[in-house]
Amino acid sequence: MKNLLNRQYFFLAFISLFIISISCQDLNAQNKVRLKAYYVKVMGNESYIDITATSKVEKQNIKVSGIELTVFNELDEEKIKLGNIITKMNGEGRFVIKNLNSIQPDSTNTYNILISFKGNDLFKKAKKRISFKNADIIANIVVKDSINFISASLTDASSKTPIVDESLSIQVQRLFMPFGIGEEFNNTDDEGTIFVPIEEELPGVDGNLIIEVVLNDHDDYGTVKALINAPIGTPIIDESTFDDRTMWSTRDKTPIFLLIFPNLLILGIWGLIVYLTYNLFKISKSK
Repeated sequence: MKNLLNRQYFFLAFISLFIISISCQDLNAQNKVRLKAYYVKVMGNESYIDITATSKVEKQNIKVSGIELTVFNELDEEKIKLGNIITKMNGEGRFVIKNLNSIQPDSTNTYNILISFKGNDLFKKAKKRISFKNADIIANIVVKDSINFISASLTDASSKTPIVDESLSIQVQRLFMPFGIGEEFNNTDDEGTIFVPIEEELPGVDGNLIIEVVLNDHDDYGTVKALINAPIGTPIIDESTFDDRTMWSTRDKTPIFLLIFPNLLILGIWGLIVYLTYNLFKISKSK
């Protein structure tokens, strides 16, 4: 009988310890962070790496905000710290590379980048590596037989050799998303060039267009953009009232009547409160 009771106590104690350990694991559980990174180079401007942090929490994918990511340049066995960024509310962050010469490539002229998250109480540590080479796009507008053409050449910036049979897209910058023009695929020839006519009339404020020639998300070179300021569009008049004092403008462009009347109303209410308080004080003194 005594042995039976001992076995029951031991079993209950084992179950209790098991439940407590499971609860502790749940309290200390850390979710896995997934990092995505994309390299973008804008000709004549800075390069950058767009980073997105996500996690699967309770079977739902969420954006991970407010975590600090450290960016390293990997060279052989050495890691050179380039800087830190903190993800925004949408889980995204942008690490700007002001000068590509500040990063050292390996023997194959490949830049190796490590993005590291050291972890915290909620999320496990995570790493993401990306590699890219340096490419250049030189683009301009050429007029031939009264027709505007976009001439662009794609070369490897390190070896100065043309990059052959790669697709470049041509698009015009718009407010929400770029508008594609020409063929969907414009492959470079043996000299790494494309020559694409602009046949349709494109509207632009004062006839000015910003045209992008883009090598998009290439396995070796990432995304490379060249921007052309071209006064070849059909002139339109900018009738936007965004910069005027309207209800839909920014806070510093608030309409004058919205500044005057609410403030007069507030002053009137406070004046009435002060007047009533003063009269109550006089009544209490007169007693």
